[in-house]
Amino acid sequence: MKKQILLGNEAIVQGALEAGVDFVSTYPGTPASEIGNTFAKIAEKQGIYFEFSTNEKVALEAAIGASFSGLRCLVAMKNFGLNVASDALLPLCYTGIKGPMVIVVADDPSCWSSAQSEENSRAYAYLAHIPMLEPADAQEAKDFTKLAFEISEKFKLPVILRTTTRVAHQRMPVIVNSKFKIQNSKLKGKFVKDVKRFVTMPPRVLEMKEELLEKIEKIKEFAEQNKINKIENYLPAEARRAKAGKLGIIVSGVSYLYVKEALEKLELDLPILKLGFFYPLPEKKIKNFIKKLKKVLVIEELEPYLEKEIKILAKEINPKLEVLGKDILPQIGELKTEIIISAIGKLINKKIKNCLPAEVLLASGTKAGKFKIPVRFPRFCPGCPHTMVLTAIKKAAPKGTIFGGDIGCYMMAGLPPHELQDYLLCMGSSIGIAHGIGKSTNQKIIAFIGDSTFFHVGIPALVNVVFNKSNILIIVMDNLITAMTGHQPNPGEKIKIEDVARACGVKNIKVVDPINIKEMEETIKEFLEKEGVSVIVSRRICALLAKKQNK
Repeated sequence: MKKQILLGNEAIVQGALEAGVDFVSTYPGTPASEIGNTFAKIAEKQGIYFEFSTNEKVALEAAIGASFSGLRCLVAMKNFGLNVASDALLPLCYTGIKGPMVIVVADDPSCWSSAQSEENSRAYAYLAHIPMLEPADAQEAKDFTKLAFEISEKFKLPVILRTTTRVAHQRMPVIVNSKFKIQNSKLKGKFVKDVKRFVTMPPRVLEMKEELLEKIEKIKEFAEQNKINKIENYLPAEARRAKAGKLGIIVSGVSYLYVKEALEKLELDLPILKLGFFYPLPEKKIKNFIKKLKKVLVIEELEPYLEKEIKILAKEINPKLEVLGKDILPQIGELKTEIIISAIGKLINKKIKNCLPAEVLLASGTKAGKFKIPVRFPRFCPGCPHTMVLTAIKKAAPKGTIFGGDIGCYMMAGLPPHELQDYLLCMGSSIGIAHGIGKSTNQKIIAFIGDSTFFHVGIPALVNVVFNKSNILIIVMDNLITAMTGHQPNPGEKIKIEDVARACGVKNIKVVDPINIKEMEETIKEFLEKEGVSVIVSRRICALLAKKQNK
């Protein structure tokens, strides 16, 4: 055993290696991207199969096939990717697995790299009845990954390891096993037919649900005994300066680190129940923790899932207990140590000097005094080919044209100075929504979509607009890589977007190098006047990738 300084995502890779992973699939999405990037570098040497899949659903389905064949599998994605994969996830929990499977899902509170919403993936634990672990730091990210494989193997269910940006992207010394066995499995799996086990059809599917719920009850007992749910008093008695009464804290995920720092700064010795299991919850341990308290503060980012569960348990074991959470803590954005200091200060009637950082004060509408934070918008990289497309569009598109945004670098088209984005929802929706607008109005519509997004989920939308005779212009921003998440490969290396569009029935197609702004401008004008679906493929290598390749 030795220590290595690892990123949280790298620690997950290390944990998977120590657990003997055979098969890894992913679709890149920040804050989970480094998991795939790291495996891409080491997989061949470690004897592991690795792929960047077309989207998260097929990544999960590929891993399901490998698991059904007995291999140890890991799938990684960001929160929105779980939405895409959920169609396969829910029935998988019914069938169970053969080879153990860990699904890493990275959430992004405060939307640092997520445009669509501040989604909280913990809801899927309840929806799918799938065990979920929440590490707080990089060491736990490694350890919990190994534990997730153990739980999956023991109970024959997939397990979600849910991280957040601050877990995925923190860096710390991690104790690792430097002598784990290299697999060199060469994919020696075998699929053994078992219709009763692998086919979800009524009436068998209802029996499967009953079996799933029985497994969850057994995992609940396992969670009660597991050390990742722990009670601790942060400071020794001699360090106490304030009496907080019978106040306790229940916390999960990265918020645990904020709590530790807050109590250290307040010099308080409060009992903490740190939950590593989010689902199923160790109810006996929680009841034992809260039964003699007067107040308990539940600290969790975003929706109050834990808080609601603890209020239910409190009615049974301690009806007079005051359960506090989102009434004094925000439900929007990441938590911070300063926010927790302020909240605890209110509960112990201790006047705390305003220690909130400037960005929190400004966001809450508080006068920030000397703090003047200038508004800075993200910008395209110098030499980005997308800026050339936007320049041509501004010259060519008539007033009143609707511009449909999608997920990728070109989202910045909606920001100053470009301001060419009238809607933005999710991957592939630029085309789908454009179709609805086109059928409802006579307005001209230009839908933007990137090359990776096109292969991810844009093709079904393209088939739909052709089949239903839409009248829109689609501009595919093909910079020959999945740029936004760190230059991962995509199917565009082997499959030409224009060939796919042609096979889908599009007749008006042209490939243009956007550096030729005049040609791009003329093509946009021409295609906007054509009837039916038109596709322009704007193809020029990402400027950063070109720079890397030149080096």
